[in-house]
Amino acid sequence: MKNRILIIDDEEAIGLSLAFALEDHYEVEVTTDPRAGLNWILKKTFDLVLLDLRIGKVDGIDILREIKTLEPDLQVVIMTAYGTIDSTVEAMKTGAFTYLTKPLKLDILEKTVQEALKARKVVPQTEKLPGENLKYGIIGKSRAMQEVFHYIDKLKDVDTSVVIEGESGTGKELIARAIHFAGKRRDKKFVAINCAAIPENLLEEELFGHKKGTFTGAVADKMGRLEYANGGTVLLDEIGELPLPLQSKLLRVIQQKEFSPLGSNQTVSLDVRFVAATNQNLDELVEKGAFRKDLIYRLKVFSIKIMPLRERVEDLEPLLNCYVGECNRKLDKNIRGFSSEALKLLMGYSYPGNVRELINIIEYSVLMAGDELIRVDNLPINVQQRGDRPKNPQMQGDIENLAGLTLQEAEKHLIVAALEINEGHQKKTAKMLGISERGLRYKLEAYGLKQ
Repeated sequence: MKNRILIIDDEEAIGLSLAFALEDHYEVEVTTDPRAGLNWILKKTFDLVLLDLRIGKVDGIDILREIKTLEPDLQVVIMTAYGTIDSTVEAMKTGAFTYLTKPLKLDILEKTVQEALKARKVVPQTEKLPGENLKYGIIGKSRAMQEVFHYIDKLKDVDTSVVIEGESGTGKELIARAIHFAGKRRDKKFVAINCAAIPENLLEEELFGHKKGTFTGAVADKMGRLEYANGGTVLLDEIGELPLPLQSKLLRVIQQKEFSPLGSNQTVSLDVRFVAATNQNLDELVEKGAFRKDLIYRLKVFSIKIMPLRERVEDLEPLLNCYVGECNRKLDKNIRGFSSEALKLLMGYSYPGNVRELINIIEYSVLMAGDELIRVDNLPINVQQRGDRPKNPQMQGDIENLAGLTLQEAEKHLIVAALEINEGHQKKTAKMLGISERGLRYKLEAYGLKQ
């Protein structure tokens, strides 16, 4: 099967000539529209991108960043007639494989393509996923994730504001990007703003921009992130951390669809789709006086709940296999799977850090593996010991008495036993059983065990 190459260049003649030079050995697609190229990357599998540094008024470095967000391991070769030291360094820092100056020499191009594809390596068998496990570039076999995909289908082509809720590390930004890149705004910008990562005194300027002379050091006009995203989608990540004064200003922006940069009397019309993400309970923040209820009404027209990894066990094995493949490429290893004992431990672990923790565990294990299999000794010590599910003789005795019970009876029996072991402490009980406290409360009520 031929490797697939995507060429993104605003000069159609150059793109077609490159395709002609490469098509004998590779499957090549060409576009002059960088947004169309990003959409193709979202929907198709490519092994290499040849990307122009200047695509009309679009900066190729910005497109490179978006490519690396969608497909971190996809090799990108930057092409430009504007070769400078600064742009070369910036391209390499952003993740480009290398940098070629136009006019391209055919022998150098062919050699570079071969080297880039060799560096990417062939995807190992462990990473090949059945089609039903993957949608919008997101792995999700469980019923919970299939429901999320259904919501994305419904939301992608409308402008309804959405709040994505879930624990840290569950992939909220991935869902937001899927809504954008699969929908009608896919050809416009997606801008993520982390409300918790930007100091409060700088966040307003970051959102709205400023005019020259507004304050000491404002030596030029600065475009805010909202204006930069005009026509596209804005993700307000960790929205629960947005300071109250900025909440009122954001509310007005959403209502009026306009704003003024700091120090300006001129208004900027705004056409963006707002998506917010949070790992906090916004209703509880409202009760504490830390969040405006009217802003929730504006943002939370629709909500998507991302369940923690411990509550969608069906997704574990596809995720484990996928990230083994990614770590193989990153660490130049050739791990093809897990020993049965190691897989059992990984499948039984509760992943309090969710997918982010799973990735770290796999990278550590791939690095430590001495042969083609990840074994128990290669796993992090907390996974080996399964400290979140302590062994207990009383619990073991209860397990041995489950034969002949229905699944519901067995589950109720285990919950009662775990509550007794933990002296009625629900948080500890939930941790032992590998479910959330909310999930435990639901089961207690369903089985008539509510305390």
